[in-house]
Amino acid sequence: MLNSKITPFLMFEGQAEEAMNYYTSIFEPSEITSISRYGANETGAEGTVQQATFSLKGQNLMCIDSNIKHGFSFTPSISLFVTCDSDEEISEIFNKLSEGGGSVLMPLAAYPFANKFGWVQDKYGISWQLSF
Repeated sequence: MLNSKITPFLMFEGQAEEAMNYYTSIFEPSEITSISRYGANETGAEGTVQQATFSLKGQNLMCIDSNIKHGFSFTPSISLFVTCDSDEEISEIFNKLSEGGGSVLMPLAAYPFANKFGWVQDKYGISWQLSF
C-alpha cells in the first residue's frame, strides 16, 4: 500500500481536452502527461478523451469524457485548493479562472485566515480555492 495515492478525477462531457489545455496554460509548472482517445466504433465519441492524466503545480489529476449523460455535474462542495507563491500569481490565476463564464464564490481579498484568498468556479464548473 505504500505506493497508493489519492488523485483528483474529473469527469467531463466532451470538454476534457479543452479543460486540460486551459488549466495547463494557467498554472506553472504544468503538463499533460498522457491521453488516450476513443477510436471509431468504441463506446465514446471518436476522438474524445477516454482517459488522461495531467499535472498542475506538481499535483497529478485524471480526467475523462463521459459517454453517458448524467443528471449531475461539478459543485463547489468539492474544490481544488491552490497555494500560490505570490500576489501576482494569485491575482493572475483568479482572473483567468473567473473569466469566460466563471463565477466568483468569494472575492479575492484579505480574510482572517489568509493574507489573500479567492474562491471561483470556472467555466467548466470546477471550483478553485486560491490562497496566498
